[in-house]
Amino acid sequence: MNIIELILDDQNETVGIEAISVVESPAIEEDFIALNSAFVELKELNKEKQILLGALLIPNKPIYRKSGEEEYYIYFSKETVVKASQMYLIKGNQNNSTLEHEHELSGLSLVESWIVEDEVHDKSRKYGMNVPVGTWMGAVKVNNSEVWNDYVKTGKVKGFSIEGYFIDKAEKIKEPIKEDVEADLLLSKIKDILRNE
Repeated sequence: MNIIELILDDQNETVGIEAISVVESPAIEEDFIALNSAFVELKELNKEKQILLGALLIPNKPIYRKSGEEEYYIYFSKETVVKASQMYLIKGNQNNSTLEHEHELSGLSLVESWIVEDEVHDKSRKYGMNVPVGTWMGAVKVNNSEVWNDYVKTGKVKGFSIEGYFIDKAEKIKEPIKEDVEADLLLSKIKDILRNE
């Protein structure tokens, strides 16, 4: 089965992450933690904080995909994870969210974003999340009572999944090669025509 690296092209403005989706089965297979006042030292009186904390993108993790009859895995390098996290914020997409990649949501905002840099001393460890170095972590504030009560509290959503456009590294590498092959073929045909004359 093919394993394909997805990358971001600095020259292509249409690539990058457009939204964060809350889903029941995240492709990266990491559930988020629903943070409430019991998890923080500064307590609010009987009021939930309504923050979801979890992995947004994990480097070098094979993610199964199926397109028609074709089955393959995709993955993102550490460099692509960092670039994707930065582009997401630079483009101002921190308020873009969906439910199960199907329904746009309002009231969800990425309020914290960081890359795990240490296996021991990272905020993710404080909450019992054992994700690899290079993982893009995020905290999403849920100011939408319907989403919080009907999906988060009931366990209908368990993690994050990104929505975006990436380039297949193999295809990007093939493009110039294909052009070179076509140029060589055309040159060969021209030479054949000249020889016949």
